[in-house]
Amino acid sequence: NTMCFELSSMPRLNLTAVTEFTFEGFSVFGWQHRLVLFAVFLVLYLLTLASNAIILTVTRLNRQLHTPMYFFLSVLSISETCYTVAIIPRMLSSLLSPQRAISIPHCATQLFYLAFGINNCFLLTAMGYDRYAAICNPLRYSVVMGKRTCLQLASGSRSIGLSTAIIQVSSVFSLPFCDANVISHFFCDIRPLMQLACADTTIKELVTLLISLCVLVLPVVLIVISYVLIVSTILKIPSARGRKKAFATCASHLTVVVVHYGCASVIYLKPKSHDSLKDRLISVTYMVITPLLNPVVYSLRNKEVKDALLRALGKNPLS
Repeated sequence: NTMCFELSSMPRLNLTAVTEFTFEGFSVFGWQHRLVLFAVFLVLYLLTLASNAIILTVTRLNRQLHTPMYFFLSVLSISETCYTVAIIPRMLSSLLSPQRAISIPHCATQLFYLAFGINNCFLLTAMGYDRYAAICNPLRYSVVMGKRTCLQLASGSRSIGLSTAIIQVSSVFSLPFCDANVISHFFCDIRPLMQLACADTTIKELVTLLISLCVLVLPVVLIVISYVLIVSTILKIPSARGRKKAFATCASHLTVVVVHYGCASVIYLKPKSHDSLKDRLISVTYMVITPLLNPVVYSLRNKEVKDALLRALGKNPLS
């Protein structure tokens, strides 16, 4: 009883509630290095916006591209643009003024970038299903991938992304934040925020890991099943030219899938690291370069898009 009295009479720690955060970002680098990074990331950001705008314009203006595949590509371009707009401008700002603070409501709003990231995962799955329907069931393709089905798949992807983001944001910001307010990242993300919480986050970290597994593994499994069926169908095509043409229609999508899921898995499924700078450099590769990859790959590897782009520029398509 005396021990209990002594414990209860001990002074409690005077913890100050956090109302805003600052980013550690790339503050370890000198001014000149940050200026170089700013210029590189700004160019990549502008290229991402411009190339996605080109994809949207070309698919909108060219009636030959009014197909399910390019409908999903357009939706993916919009989602990738929103994804980069949610993160990159703040990152560019922190490169010039590292100590600039962000309020908790603004941080929570930025964390909704998750909705677009998860949306992208399921859109890539829908695009895999589209390739499966086109190659494995060509005679019924227009029926299977009708306008209504495409809209349902796109809406479903968006709904999953938004609902998951709401769960994650609510989970993180139900935690108390006291004293420590420097986020070891260049934007508001789940893991760095949980590290600042002055409460046990074990259960919430486990829930976050399970959500990450579902969001990354489930789409990958569905895409792998689609491509197993696609490859088995292609191998049955008698002519080498026919097989080559069928593989070519999947090449762009497969390239984007491998890079997208490869980077996302490294970031969200890897164990905790004590090297936060390394984590930030991996993240910046995913955040800046991957959104640019989608329009570039589809523009360079896809003859229909290249021809449509040349026509839009007033030039004759290459034969």
